[in-house]
Amino acid sequence: MKPEINREPTLTTTLLPKSHPLENDDMVVTSTTSSFSGAVFNVSTSMIGAGIMSIPATLKVLGIIPGFVVILIMAVFVDVTVEFLLRYTEHSAEASTYGGVMKDTFGRYGFYGYQICVMICNLGALIIYLIIIGDVLSGDQSDGVLHTGILQEYFGFHWWNSRAYALLFVVIFVMLPLLLLPRVESLAHASAISILLAVIFVVIISGMAIYAILEGTTQELRLFPDFNDEFSVFNLFTTIPVMATALACHVTIHPVRAEIKDQSDMIPAVRISLVLSVVIYFAVGFVGYLLFGDSIMADMLVNFDQTSNSPGGLLVNAIVRLSYALHLMLVFPVIFYTLRANMDEMIFPRKSLLANDTTRFVSLTCVLLAFIYFVAIAIPNIWYFFQFMGSTTVACIAFVFPGAIVLRDVHGISTKKDRIMAIMVVILAVVTSVIAISTNLYSSFGNTS
Repeated sequence: MKPEINREPTLTTTLLPKSHPLENDDMVVTSTTSSFSGAVFNVSTSMIGAGIMSIPATLKVLGIIPGFVVILIMAVFVDVTVEFLLRYTEHSAEASTYGGVMKDTFGRYGFYGYQICVMICNLGALIIYLIIIGDVLSGDQSDGVLHTGILQEYFGFHWWNSRAYALLFVVIFVMLPLLLLPRVESLAHASAISILLAVIFVVIISGMAIYAILEGTTQELRLFPDFNDEFSVFNLFTTIPVMATALACHVTIHPVRAEIKDQSDMIPAVRISLVLSVVIYFAVGFVGYLLFGDSIMADMLVNFDQTSNSPGGLLVNAIVRLSYALHLMLVFPVIFYTLRANMDEMIFPRKSLLANDTTRFVSLTCVLLAFIYFVAIAIPNIWYFFQFMGSTTVACIAFVFPGAIVLRDVHGISTKKDRIMAIMVVILAVVTSVIAISTNLYSSFGNTS
């Protein structure tokens, strides 16, 4: 049976904890000032990120019906594993973070294994965000085809609107001011705006799809996968890590939980966020595939540069791309906060509160932001990045670690149903990850040969 959730004030750790709970014996009771809606917005923002742009490409591989089924299955597994984490957090006298639960269950090695996965995963996600923003502003060239960005379409090609300079402007004048805010709750309004922008994006592209249907210019859709070659069945497994990366929110759960007024509302907040995210993923995946068919790219926004030659059509295309680029700019700080907190916890375990140490706070922020910027300039494609993260770090954080916590069951609270579900989640993560990595390696060597 599920334990009764304690509604009394608990010892919690915010995104910027007052002390490192895993290294200090004296825990600090933090203030909980975040609203339920703020929690929903922040969790939803961590889900509805860059992964949404790759959903139409996964439907091209899976087909419409299997694609929708996979999204639902991933959402159910995310809900189950988040519930696992929160339940074991409630039963631990010391653990108030994901890393704390890992240390409570597996010791220091489990804690450091989790921290390494988080840093790799969050760094990868933030790099992808900047890559997509760069695609929107300055375009992309893939397979010899040039896709222009908004800046080139309206101002022509200049040195100042190249990818490097456009992203540098965004990093300094948009990202950095948000990242210097001390608390994640300060971003609740930005998160709400980001969700609104995502909804606007869905509404606009849905209108474009309706217009295309009336004009008879939609693409032919496949309801099921196309098995034209002997290796196609294995390519289906490469889409699951992409879906997992899109929906994973586990790293954000504990920081948001630490600031919510009533911590028993955390699971309902996550479930509302999952429903919202699944609906948006369904809509974007179907509409994107309907508009572009098999020509859809890993970053769907790139396809919007040549869908119309009329001034009105070009304006709509620009609004579509810019709205989602702004959405990612507002998602970026929420993920960055978690990355910075975990990085600080690992590198400076015995230091004081990060927000109170201005030099350490600003230095760590600038170093991480600069690293993300330079890698985003160097990496051209997001699809393989999604697969790599989904097959490794995301699989561990979202599925393997929560399942392993339940199977080890140091507090003796897991039921037979819990253990069966944990085994299913771990097997799914391991099998799909191995097949996805093997398929990518096979394809790479095959193309090279």
